[in-house]
Amino acid sequence: MPRWLSGSHPSRDNRQALASCDLTRKAADVGASAHRTVDFRPSPNRPWGCRGNDLSVGTIPLQAGTDVVVAQITVLPGGSSGWHSHPGGAIVVIQQGAFTVYRSVGSQCMSTSYTAGQAFIERPGEVDQVVNTGTIPYVLFVTFPRVPQGGPTRIDQPNPGTCTGV
Repeated sequence: MPRWLSGSHPSRDNRQALASCDLTRKAADVGASAHRTVDFRPSPNRPWGCRGNDLSVGTIPLQAGTDVVVAQITVLPGGSSGWHSHPGGAIVVIQQGAFTVYRSVGSQCMSTSYTAGQAFIERPGEVDQVVNTGTIPYVLFVTFPRVPQGGPTRIDQPNPGTCTGV
C-alpha cells in the first residue's frame, strides 16, 4: 500500500521548504470547445514559480473534451507511489527531494533518479512506481492532461514483476 502524505500541514519551521506554488485554473470558451489552462504564478516568497529542467524526450498530445488536472503530491522518505499508470500521461516538476522512478518496459526494469529542480513526463499508459530515496519528503507538482471527464488521473496496476525488490 502506498505511503502518502497528502495535503500536509508542515510545521512553521518547514513552511518555506514545503511551500507550494500558487495555482490558478481558468476555463475559457473558444468557439464551440472549452480550453482549460493552468497558470503557475510566482508568489513573493517564490519569484521563480514552479520550474524544472525537462529531462524527457517526447511529447504528450492534448485532446479536446478531456480534463486537465493539477496536483501537489508529497511523499515521505521511504514511501512509494505503488505501481500505477496515468490515462493521459503526466508532466512532473520536482520542487523538493529526491526519488527514483522504476518503469516496467517489456521484460526489463528501467530506473531513473530525479532531484529538485528537474522535470519529466510519464507517457499515457506507462507502468511505473516512484520511491522516495531521499531523506526528506519529496514534493511534486504534476499536471495530468487528457484525463477522461470526471475520471481518475491514476490507474493502480499490479506489480509487473520486472523490478525485483521494488
